[in-house]
Amino acid sequence: MIKRFTIAILLVSVFCGSVNAADFKLNGVYTAWAQSQHSFKLKQDAYDHNYIVQMLRFNLQGIANENLKFVTRFDIAQGWWGVDNALRSVQRTGTGGGSALFDFKGTNFLFHVDQAYIDFKVPDLPINVKVGRMWYGLGNKIMVDNNYDGVQVVLFKDLQLGWAKVSEGADNTSDSHDAAAGVDNRDADLFLGSYKGKTGELSYNVFGFYYNDKSIEDGTAYVHDMFQFFKTRFSPQVTQLTAVGVSGSYKVGKLTLNGEFNYLTGKDDIDNATHAGKLADSYDINDGTLSGYNVYAKVKYDKCDTFSLGAVFGLGSGDDDLTGGAGNVNKLRTSGFFYITEIWEDSIMPDEEGITPQGLGAPNVRGYRELENTTIVQLNSTYKPLPKLSVFVSGSYIMATQPIAAWANNGEGVVIDNETTAQDIGTEIDFKIDYKLYKELGLTFRGGYFMPGDAAGYLINGNTDNLDPVWELKGVITYKF
Repeated sequence: MIKRFTIAILLVSVFCGSVNAADFKLNGVYTAWAQSQHSFKLKQDAYDHNYIVQMLRFNLQGIANENLKFVTRFDIAQGWWGVDNALRSVQRTGTGGGSALFDFKGTNFLFHVDQAYIDFKVPDLPINVKVGRMWYGLGNKIMVDNNYDGVQVVLFKDLQLGWAKVSEGADNTSDSHDAAAGVDNRDADLFLGSYKGKTGELSYNVFGFYYNDKSIEDGTAYVHDMFQFFKTRFSPQVTQLTAVGVSGSYKVGKLTLNGEFNYLTGKDDIDNATHAGKLADSYDINDGTLSGYNVYAKVKYDKCDTFSLGAVFGLGSGDDDLTGGAGNVNKLRTSGFFYITEIWEDSIMPDEEGITPQGLGAPNVRGYRELENTTIVQLNSTYKPLPKLSVFVSGSYIMATQPIAAWANNGEGVVIDNETTAQDIGTEIDFKIDYKLYKELGLTFRGGYFMPGDAAGYLINGNTDNLDPVWELKGVITYKF
């Protein structure tokens, strides 16, 4: 690890020394944020965390000419203050700990490469190609938002096609499979398509994807068995998934509208008789079919240069029966950058882009993320009293699209009580204050106060024994270069 870190520093030094040359372009960001989180388990004494996290990220391009370049993005010394310069607890004492919560891209690394690819234009043809590890995303990052290895091709600047190798079998290059032996090393692939257009003040994007995981004869699927984090309780294993969607934005006068609708259909080809998985409450039991949808709308009205009003509406499908019938699916894999509230669904994922739990959708709490079984209505406003100062406040009412059932672990497995349900997730009030100290340096103070309903208690804990208010404060310093 020290050797890798030394090489990284040398590379950055060389690149920084060349940044003014025509063939290199370097930029990036340093962010440090201090968090104070309380009652995230809906019980005041069970979760009281105060900590500081940092990240230094470099974006580097090596430009051969206007038609050819390489692109890479890497993070250095990302981690928790006071934790990441020590060995992981599992190495020191053989036990778990704060620095061992999230496995491969956890909290203890000095150098991590997120993206690395070449980008080139085909001579005399309107074709642009990217090959390597890069970002794949669609629409408002509700269904797909992740870095994968693969190829992306853009035709005529508007049509984008992509393929990603999501999983190369069981951590090896073999494609052997034997159902009797419980071994399946086959791969998982993702195919995407997207078309962007504009008509007058309307910009629109039509997109879709097809995902196929062939490695199912061993009783596991890449989503979500191979993840190094916990998803929402009672999630299906996704073996096939097809999705189509449309998003768009429209501006007329002082009014701006943004929205998206998508529909997903797929299969869970693994027959589970219980909810047991990584934990006893992991798997959804279904009839092998999956379907779901997301509806998202955002409105902003600029009343004047210093004041605006806004509203957000979100509607995501849910599962009305966790013990049978069809299963619900709202996405393939996301990093958590889709934002509506500070606490309920805000969850920059530790394994993907962040290194610490954020909202109640983080894997140590396992609430919903994005619009999973969520119906949300928000009113907000933004006030800019000074050119460098911006104040945002919002109020949100959140409910479950389908009722959430109580559940308990009786020692032999999870029992779901379909007779005891609720839909009231809760109410949340948030704020965000931004101040530009310099053009490159910003200070942010933000937070939220979430008042849980019975449905939140059933989802997170299985009961309503504890419904204490959840609150969070966060101070952030961001330097962009």
